[in-house]
Amino acid sequence: VQLVESGGGSVQAGGSLRLSCVASGYTYSRYCWGWFRQAPGKERDRVATIDINGRTRYADSVKGRFTIAQDNAKNTLILQMNSLNAEDTAMYYCAADPLAPTYCSSSGCYCSPRQDSYWGQGTQVTVSS
Repeated sequence: VQLVESGGGSVQAGGSLRLSCVASGYTYSRYCWGWFRQAPGKERDRVATIDINGRTRYADSVKGRFTIAQDNAKNTLILQMNSLNAEDTAMYYCAADPLAPTYCSSSGCYCSPRQDSYWGQGTQVTVSS
């Protein structure tokens, strides 16, 4: 699987960006998809995921501001980011995992791509305050 992200850039606080991740070279019919981000000097964190049933999960820091979606006709994963702030500045990566585990709690179930998932090369998002 090849993943290519795009849509990153520089934006002022309060602005919006739309990230895309185009996938090709499928070998499985079912994947867990996710967006992750890594700021300088920090670990890579999960931002949002979507499973084969369309169930989504967001990091608390982006709830209500970011939306993950799939455009299956275009083999594209989307991350719509609104109300951006300086803390959102990071390199953003998409990931696809055919063997991702599913986690369930009182708030619902979600999948999470593993470290050895398929990863894109990343797209930089910079938010100035």
